[in-house]
Amino acid sequence: MATRDERTAALYGNRFLTEEVPSTLFPATGMSPTDTMRMLGEDLALEGDPMRNLATFVTTWMEPEAQRIIAENLHRNFIDHAEYPISAEIEQRCVRMLADLFHAPGETTGCRTQGSSEAIMLGALSLKWKWKERHQAAGLSVGTPNLVFGGDVHVVWEKFCRYFDVEPRIIPLAKDKYTIGPDDVAPFLDENTIGVAAVLGTTFTGHMDDIVGINRLLLDVKAERGLDIPLHVDGASGGFVWPFLYPDSPWDFRLEQVRSINVSGHKYGLVYPGIGWLVFRETADLAQDLVFYENYLGKTDATFTLNFSTGAAMVLAQYYNFVRLGREGYTYVMKQMQQNARVLAANLRDTGRFEVIGDDLEQLPLVAFRLAGDHVGYDESDIAWQLSAERGWMVPAYTLPPDAQDVKILRALVKETMSRAQVDRLTQDIDEACKTLDLKGGAHPSERRRAKTGTGY
Repeated sequence: MATRDERTAALYGNRFLTEEVPSTLFPATGMSPTDTMRMLGEDLALEGDPMRNLATFVTTWMEPEAQRIIAENLHRNFIDHAEYPISAEIEQRCVRMLADLFHAPGETTGCRTQGSSEAIMLGALSLKWKWKERHQAAGLSVGTPNLVFGGDVHVVWEKFCRYFDVEPRIIPLAKDKYTIGPDDVAPFLDENTIGVAAVLGTTFTGHMDDIVGINRLLLDVKAERGLDIPLHVDGASGGFVWPFLYPDSPWDFRLEQVRSINVSGHKYGLVYPGIGWLVFRETADLAQDLVFYENYLGKTDATFTLNFSTGAAMVLAQYYNFVRLGREGYTYVMKQMQQNARVLAANLRDTGRFEVIGDDLEQLPLVAFRLAGDHVGYDESDIAWQLSAERGWMVPAYTLPPDAQDVKILRALVKETMSRAQVDRLTQDIDEACKTLDLKGGAHPSERRRAKTGTGY
């Protein structure tokens, strides 16, 4: 029987207000749905505001109709193809639409994944197995395979190499060169190269590797040295941007050596996490050793994903966006973001405080920028901290990969939910943060300060 205090709390208050929340031991008793919801709400209230999170590429808003589709299908396990064949068919509709968007020349194959990390793992595994097939067919040794990519890639590429015993051949960047091209790639290629990975829209500055030039190099290598080295395009961010902002820019299956492409639906595909996609140029580009046929749930299915059970909701949400927006709608949304990004870049440049990086090139809808001139008292990390403390904006500051690690930049994603008024407010808040730092100085060790004082402070 409940005590008087428990009955009073149930009538007038909530347990979580005066008790420690469960955090280490499994709770001995439960609490009411309302108390549980409010307790979680108290925790989540301390998190950042997604609308002011300019660090993440991940979608933070969807239409109410899409949210309803997601909510009504959270219980649907996508992998149960026998029980949910329509979800499986909708996945393949999305794959075929992406193949069309990426100019696949004919029949192809692909799949949904949990995100681009899984898609990259699968795509790179197929590169390794196809290389093994070629070597075995030619009577060659399958010794130590290697994979070539630039320092501008996501960390998942290095993870793949470590997890699956492939030598990573990482091309360093340079202080004024933040992507890679054919001259960078050429020295790293040999008979054990399973493929080259090129990035469409780097997470660092939003630019693309010279995919056209790398493709031309690989064609020359095939003609002159007999090495058929495929090219995988990591379009995690750019795969839903370039087809709409730069439709005449070739980077996809229009280039002969591009054999596979990954893209994140939960980034510029405008779907909540997690959903990614892997698309092959032709069905033959998927190594058959990776395909498993199982009769587990009443129907024989072919599967080549790393995950098994996963929700169907985000696949359905992706299809919703495809048919809701179409090419015209996606183009409109991308151009809206690009226009606001250009305004933000111009605003920052006009303050006289900042140098904007590469906004005259093909780029994701973002602004990469750094302090211009000599600001002895603070650096980009101080600005990021001040913005967060004063106004709640989350704008990351970071150094670039080797050999450009001496370059520190800020990066602001301009997404669908960021209006022109917010762009102007952000500009004003950045300027106010700098004025505050002009007076008080920064807290982070800075190369500029070390150069002036000989210390880290």
